[in-house]
Amino acid sequence: MSLHGGMLIGLSVVMVMALFGRIAGIAGITYGVLGTDAPVKGVATDWGWRLAVLLGFVAAPFAVVVVGGDVAQTVSDNLPSVESAGLLVGLSTALGSGCTPGHGVCGLTRLSSRSVKAVGTLMAAAGVTVLLLRHVFGA
Repeated sequence: MSLHGGMLIGLSVVMVMALFGRIAGIAGITYGVLGTDAPVKGVATDWGWRLAVLLGFVAAPFAVVVVGGDVAQTVSDNLPSVESAGLLVGLSTALGSGCTPGHGVCGLTRLSSRSVKAVGTLMAAAGVTVLLLRHVFGA
């Protein structure tokens, strides 16, 4: 199942680049819909496909259930922990000019030096976080 999902992500990245000439990073897609797409503020003129992508993210789990699949809850139900994680992800996305999947899937495939640095930094931070949480704090 993960292989199929990965293949669909790769295909979607290629399709967005081929059809719209844009990078399929979720941060840029979201910013364009919300009107915060840097460097030009305001809703992107190509907001239609961006909104379709975001609605697809919301609709996908429901579609899986409709066709008889199972959607397992894998996110913690500890609200303060999830809120903190969301804040940190949002902050790092803003500071890093994109999200981890955007840099990893879209940036690395384009051999972007900024994405190589971003992914390296993010992976190092993830390693330190796991080390601290599992081995120092015992979480």
